[in-house]
Amino acid sequence: MKTIGIKKSFTLLLATSMLVVLALSGCSGGKSAGDVVPGNDGDSANSGGQVTITHYTIDSEDRTFIEKLVPDFEAQHPNIKVKIEKAPYEQFDSKLQTLIAGGKSPDVTSHYGYGGFAEYYNKDMLLDMNDIIKEDGFKASDYNIPDDLMKIYTVKDQVYGIPVNMYVSLMLYNKDMFDAANVPYPPSDYEDKSWTFDKMVEDAKQMTHVSNDIAKTQYGVDFTWSERDMRPLYFGAEPYSQDTWTNGGVPSETHFDSPEVIAAYNKLFNLILKDKVSPTTEWSKSVAGQNGDAFVTGKVGMTVSGSWSLAGSNDFPFKVGVAAVPAGGNDKVRSVLFVDPLLILKGSKHPKEAFEWIKYLVSDEIQEKSIELSGGNPPVNTKAAETYYKHFDGIDAADVKKVYEGAVEYGFESYNHLITHYSQINDMFINEMQPIDTGHSTVEEVMPTIQKKVMEIIKR
Repeated sequence: MKTIGIKKSFTLLLATSMLVVLALSGCSGGKSAGDVVPGNDGDSANSGGQVTITHYTIDSEDRTFIEKLVPDFEAQHPNIKVKIEKAPYEQFDSKLQTLIAGGKSPDVTSHYGYGGFAEYYNKDMLLDMNDIIKEDGFKASDYNIPDDLMKIYTVKDQVYGIPVNMYVSLMLYNKDMFDAANVPYPPSDYEDKSWTFDKMVEDAKQMTHVSNDIAKTQYGVDFTWSERDMRPLYFGAEPYSQDTWTNGGVPSETHFDSPEVIAAYNKLFNLILKDKVSPTTEWSKSVAGQNGDAFVTGKVGMTVSGSWSLAGSNDFPFKVGVAAVPAGGNDKVRSVLFVDPLLILKGSKHPKEAFEWIKYLVSDEIQEKSIELSGGNPPVNTKAAETYYKHFDGIDAADVKKVYEGAVEYGFESYNHLITHYSQINDMFINEMQPIDTGHSTVEEVMPTIQKKVMEIIKR
C-alpha cells in the first residue's frame, strides 16, 4: 500500500532522531522523565502486593470513558489499581511536563495535546517496551492490530507505543441539503475518479444561498480541516523537504513561500473569498458559537473533518452521509491519518502493570465495548472495526468501511506526529494565518513570514 512507504519513512525518521535525542541529551542540563523517576520492575506487585498505576488522559467524554472500564479490569487484576488523571486539551502537554518534573509521572498516556509522538520521543519521555513485550509474549496479531500500524511507533525495532485508535479524514455531507438542491450524493469510493475538488466546488455552488438574513444563509462546503501546514499536501505541494523523514523530524528546508504551496492555500481560501461557497470564520462563530461546528447546525452541505466527527452524527438534526475526500491533484495523499498510541512513560514505577492495562484496552472485547462507551471512537483492532462501521444510525456501514479503507490507502500520518517542535509551529500558523481568514491579508503577503518563522522554530 502507498501508506506503507510513508510509514517506513516515519520509522527512518525516528531511527535517525534517536541520534538527535542522544546528542541533545548530552547537551541539555534539563531533567528527563527517566532522570526524575526511574522505572522499577521489581515492585511490590511481583511480591504479591497491590500497586496503583495512573493513566493520564484528556478531559473529554471520548477519553474519560475509560473510567467505566476500571472496575472490570481491577476485578480481573486484583493486584493492580488504576487511577485516571485528567487535563483539558489546552493544558494537556503543560500539565504532563509539570507532573514529570515534579516526580509524579503518570504510567500510561497518549499524545492527546498539541505535542506529538516525535516531540515526546525527542524529549526522552518514552519507555522502550521491547523487554516487557518479550517477557509477556505479546503479539500484535493476537489483538488484531495491523503490522503497518505497529511500525508507526517502532524505532530501530524498539516499540514505544501500542496503537489504540485510528482516525482518518473523511467528508460528511447533509443529505437533506443535497436532496433539496437535487444534487447527487458524493461517492464513498476513493477510486471514483469523477470526485474531484472542482466537482466539489460545483456541487457546493448549488447548495450555497447567501442572504442578509442569517437564518436564510447556507453554504455548500467547509474545507478548513487538518493542521494548517498539512493542507497543501492535498494538492501535491510538499511544504517540508524530503530529508525531514531521515533527519530526526528536522527538515533542512521548508517551502511555505513556494508558488506551489501558495497556489494550494489560495485554492482553499478561494472557497471563502472568491467562490464564496464556504463560510467565513465570523459567520461560523455566529451560527455555532466560538468553538462550534457550523456543519452541525444544518447550514453547511459538506465538511471535511476527522472521523471523530462521526461520533456525534447520531444526534445531528438532519440525515448524514459519509464520502471520500475529493481528489485535489495529489494521486497519493487525500487523507490525514491520526493513529493514537498508548505510551508508557519512562517515569513509570510499574511498567509491567501499565502494560497489562494497555493489553486490556486493545483486546477484542474492550475495543468493541469502547466504541459505544466513547460515543464512537474508531478501534485500531480490525475485528472490532467491523462493529464500528455499523455504529452510526442512518449511515450505510458499507460507506463507512469504504471511506476508512480508502483513507488508509491514500493516507499520510499527521505532521503533528512527525515534525519537531510541532506545538510551537501549530500555534504560529494559527496566529499568522488569522489575517487571511478575515480577508485583511493575502496568502502571498503572509507566507514569506510563515516560511521565516517555521525555520526559526525548527532551529531552536
